[in-house]
Amino acid sequence: MPLSPDQQAEIDAQRAAPRETLRTTAPGMEAHLYTAHPVLDHGFVRVIDYMGDDAAICQAARVSYGRGTKSVSNDAGLIRYLMRHWHSTPFEMCEIKLHVKLPVFVARQWVRHRTANINEYSARYSILDREFYIPAPDALAAQSTTNSQGRGETLDGEEAARVLDILRGDAARCYDHYEEMIATEGQQGLARELARMNLPANVYTQWYWKTDLHNLLHFLRLRADTHAQYEIRVYAEAIAAITADWVPLAYKAFEDYRLGGATLSATALDCIRRMLRGEEVTQETSGMSKGEWREFREVIE
Repeated sequence: MPLSPDQQAEIDAQRAAPRETLRTTAPGMEAHLYTAHPVLDHGFVRVIDYMGDDAAICQAARVSYGRGTKSVSNDAGLIRYLMRHWHSTPFEMCEIKLHVKLPVFVARQWVRHRTANINEYSARYSILDREFYIPAPDALAAQSTTNSQGRGETLDGEEAARVLDILRGDAARCYDHYEEMIATEGQQGLARELARMNLPANVYTQWYWKTDLHNLLHFLRLRADTHAQYEIRVYAEAIAAITADWVPLAYKAFEDYRLGGATLSATALDCIRRMLRGEEVTQETSGMSKGEWREFREVIE
């Protein structure tokens, strides 16, 4: 189950006792509080707390830049200016704390973003639940033949069934042994901090993850991208939807300049200028490697 009975009871108690506040609130984010958004088969993302909104970004920018921003007549314009020119500090004035339940192998990718505060469920002190990520059939794919860290064609038929049987069987067997090793009835049992090493990487863990908006948007730019691994991308997409409700002006600018935009090298810009003048430019005459040229063509086409 995504939420344990204890977690659901805690949420119900918080919902039943709303509090007044004098601090700034974001209506879109308030709607997400106490709601666990399901991700994958047993995971979720839910907002624990947040600070700031679009106005907080503008407030910080106007304090920082003073008269330099007087020509920007509205908050949307100012936020787009900040995003366009990579002025990141004002976005750091907003923060968010999330409760995330996710497979361990996804967590090990996620933790590479070192600009956040993390407190993870400890298997040294507690016993992990018997919950494992088992991909849906349409998420099973062969190794890509062109990308060493990507997927190729989707598996189907007997091969897909064989792989799913292996995943389910290995996960169940590892957890059975985990339980046997920590059993305490009539025996001392192995320490939990040692028994956990036998669990597979698709077992679920949980953590609180707190970061500021600037670093959150960097995370989303990388992990909500179509090239990101599916299992972390669906978490990023869930967080992106929450962020769009929290800071709609900032998120719109982020969509335009980061998610939907592209960064071009000086060489790529020179090729575009030559093309606009009517010159035929090829990979051989572009000054780019084959990989750079392929990515450049993907952008302009």
